[in-house]
Amino acid sequence: MTTQVPALAAPSAKAPLRPTAIERRAPGPHDVVIDIAYTGICHTDLALLHEEWGAGMVFPMVPGHEIAGHVSAVGTDVSRHAVGDRVGVGCYVDSCRECGACLAGQEQHCLKGEVLTYGGVDYQGRPTYGGYSRQIVVDENYVLHIPDALSLQGAAPLLCAGITMYNPLRRWNAGPGTKVAVIGMGGLGHVGIKLAHAMGAEVTALGRSLAKRDDGLRFGADDYRATSDSATFTELAESFDLVVNTVGAGGGLDAYLNLLRLDGVLVNAGVSTEPLDFHGPLLGDKRRIIASTKNGGVGQCQEMLDFCARHGITAETETVAADQVNTALDRLDRGDVRYRFVIDTATITASA
Repeated sequence: MTTQVPALAAPSAKAPLRPTAIERRAPGPHDVVIDIAYTGICHTDLALLHEEWGAGMVFPMVPGHEIAGHVSAVGTDVSRHAVGDRVGVGCYVDSCRECGACLAGQEQHCLKGEVLTYGGVDYQGRPTYGGYSRQIVVDENYVLHIPDALSLQGAAPLLCAGITMYNPLRRWNAGPGTKVAVIGMGGLGHVGIKLAHAMGAEVTALGRSLAKRDDGLRFGADDYRATSDSATFTELAESFDLVVNTVGAGGGLDAYLNLLRLDGVLVNAGVSTEPLDFHGPLLGDKRRIIASTKNGGVGQCQEMLDFCARHGITAETETVAADQVNTALDRLDRGDVRYRFVIDTATITASA
């Protein structure tokens, strides 16, 4: 038997979100029912609602893949979670569990295609609805424990922004003796600065201006520079082992590549549909690497949450009610947020 759950949905691309009721499946033997407390508003939500990355998403759409709440019921065979547990759900809710990527704990790269938390269909052909709702049902293997040391508000954005930054920092060995630059002081960047600092790296924040300098230094940056100042790129040339670019705009990479020392790595964490270009000698002369990243596997997501709990890391959040979500999305589009919106899902009702 399905359950009717209050949610916020867009009936079509670019349409405002509005209150509605959606159907959640009856929990199977391995399912966990989660009463959602907070859901982060990610820039991906905006991009998919507007079909900025292309058509093909499923509407009506209930966004949200930064989900935090409590377990309210479990299936008969669930062993990983219990009623009352503090839990989270990130960018996907299933994968094939058989391909090389899944077996290696890299479910986000599932060769069959991971089941997105929202905007797609699951392997049974059912539409997936995300966390802009009061409740969700998810297989226990894709549900994460949120440590008691983390507030649910501050932990919710870690399920996307946190893991998207943690993955490349770990992959490219950020730590003592390394110099890391984070480009962009938004939802991703501010968490990345906190993580890189906690890992022991020397961290430089690169923002468009110096407007967020005090925040960047408070989050753990050792230095803060403006990318609008050409002197920044001259003074910091060949300085970094790792540069993580959280800015989604396309264009030339030469200025960023020139920040890297020998064997340095530029990771593009922001998603752009515009072509990226660079001059080949900037790679070859210093054996520099251009890489990408995409959230993380279930095990690494849990590792990230546990790391954040040990180091007191959460996202900086502004909590909004259901009737403020469309305004929050507009503000996000303008960059008017420090640094992540989260929805108090208790305010979501099935009708306005």
